[in-house]
Amino acid sequence: MGDRFSKEADGLPSAAAIERLVAAAAEVREAAYTPYSHFAVGAALLTPGGAIYRGCNVENASYGLSLCAERNAIFHAVAEGVRQFSAVAVVTENAVTPCGACRQVLAEFNLEMIVIVADLAGGRRVYRLSELLPDAFGPAHLGN
Repeated sequence: MGDRFSKEADGLPSAAAIERLVAAAAEVREAAYTPYSHFAVGAALLTPGGAIYRGCNVENASYGLSLCAERNAIFHAVAEGVRQFSAVAVVTENAVTPCGACRQVLAEFNLEMIVIVADLAGGRRVYRLSELLPDAFGPAHLGN
C-alpha cells in the first residue's frame, strides 16, 4: 500500500484486515464463471466489525445478465442484513478498478469506503470510492 492514507486520519483498516480482505477476494476469484471473457474477478467487502462478504463475477450467454464480482458481494451481504462497509478489495489479473455500475452500487452504502485493487502478482493500488466516483449521485439527491 502506498502512503496515500494514514490509518489514524483516514480510517484505513489495519494491515492485517487488508491482507485478509485481499486474500478473500483472490480466493473467491477462483470460483468466477467466465466462459466468454475469461476475465475472472474476485471481490471482498469488509464491514466495520471485521466480517468479510465475498463475490465473484458470473457471466451469462445473454451478456447483459452477467453480474460483476463487486455487486455479487454487495448483494450477498445485503441479503444477510448487512448495510455498512468500510473497504472492498478487488482482485483481477491486472488490477482494474470497479466498473461504473459497481462504483454506483458501492456508493449507495459508503462513498468514502477504501477500494483496494490488486493483481495476481501482488501489486496494489488504494483509493477512496469518492475518488473513483466524484460528484456521485446518491440517496441524498432523492430527498431521503
